[in-house]
Formats: sequence, structure tokens, C-alpha cells
Amino acid sequence: MPKEKILIVDDEARILRLVRSNLEPSGYKVLTAMDGDSALTAAEQNDPDLIILDLMLPKIDGFEVCRRLREFSTVPIIILTAKGEEVDKVKGLELGADDYLTKPFGVPELLARIKAVLRRTRVPPTQRQEPVFNLSNFSVNFAQRRVVAHGVDVKLSPTEYKLLYELVTNAGRVVLHQDLLARVWGREYRDETEYLRVYIRYLRQKIEEDPSQPKLILTEPGVGYRFAAPADQPAEAAPVPTGT
Repeated sequence: MPKEKILIVDDEARILRLVRSNLEPSGYKVLTAMDGDSALTAAEQNDPDLIILDLMLPKIDGFEVCRRLREFSTVPIIILTAKGEEVDKVKGLELGADDYLTKPFGVPELLARIKAVLRRTRVPPTQRQEPVFNLSNFSVNFAQRRVVAHGVDVKLSPTEYKLLYELVTNAGRVVLHQDLLARVWGREYRDETEYLRVYIRYLRQKIEEDPSQPKLILTEPGVGYRFAAPADQPAEAAPVPTGT
């Protein structure tokens, strides 16, 4: 089985050495870059399975690297943020990062995060008996992992697809916040509600006709989310009989 490739992007050589020295013995192939330009080139040429991306980089910062990566790739991204910089974490997630790690970090935490992200972003096997879900102007073909909304193919990252999958395959039922977090991100993320809020917003922006008034992904305040079922869609008005 080929080794999973991890691209580490950081302008501190000691961080690169630290991560490499711990990932390679764990069975990963490690690639490195020390600035944003090199990171984008390495990502295009090597098609890594995961990127660990520092936000404070020369030339092009990590936020811009993340934004550009998402223009052509759904590769999982773990961003490295400074301690206490909550705003950076949220901004990174909003730009498409899958997870974050705060500096300074311990090697066990780094390895755990990598395993968790790779686990949840692997393409899930085809499940359920029904190969296609249809609702109004929205459909999911589970065999092809194809999502269509309002006649347009929707491009989703692996994490976005996995979250959508959990919602759609439970259409009509409320899925609790902690259950979604556990199924999509892993049991160790059951309390990380910020991830869920950000990714629900991503999905609404991509599949809802009006994300500010969602009709597909419905919020059950303080409880969880429910994907609309056919029963939620308004029936067409019956024709009014006319007298003769």
C-alpha cells in the first residue's frame, strides 16, 4: 500500500525537522515547503493526501495559500495557528481548512489530528440501498458522489460531502450536534461546535437557493440539524374548478 503523502508548509526549519522526524517513522511520506509560492507548486506537482499549513508565511500568507488551494483541490488542510488567535482559526476554517492545531503543539496531538483528518476525508464506500436521493431541485448520486443543486454540479470537499451524506441519509430526522461531529470529524470532536457551524454555512452557500432562508438544511435550535424530506416541501396547489 503506498504511503500517504503529507506536505508541511512552515518557514521555521526546526518545525519542519520536528514534524518530518516524527511522521516518517509513522509511515508517512513527507514533503516540505517554506513559503506560500513553494507550497502551491508542491501541491500541484505532488498531489499530497494532506497539507499542514502555517498561517504566518513569507511572500504569500497561509490564508491566501488556503484560498488558492481550494480553487483547484479538495486536499485536507490542517492550519497551524498562534496560541489564543481564535479569529485566525475561524478565518482558516471559513477559507476551507479542515482542522487547526495551535502552536506550540505536542507530537502526539499532531499525529492524532492527522489520523482523524485522513480518516474522515477518505472517500466513503457506497452505502444505503438507494443510489440516488432526489428532492425538488436537489439530488445526490451516492455511487458517483455527484451533487446537483438547481441544475448545477456542486463541488464539495471530502468533509463537506461527508457532512452532507450524514444529513441526507437521515432526511426528515433531526441529527444531534454531537452526533454529527462524532460521525464526520470523530468522537474526539464532539464538543467542537464551531466546526459544525462553519461547514453547515459552507453547504448552505453551495446548495440552497437562498442561504439566508434555508429550505434544505434546517436548524433545530439548540439540538441539531435536519435535512428536508419530501413531506417538508409544499404541495402544488390544486387547480381551482371553474363553473360551466
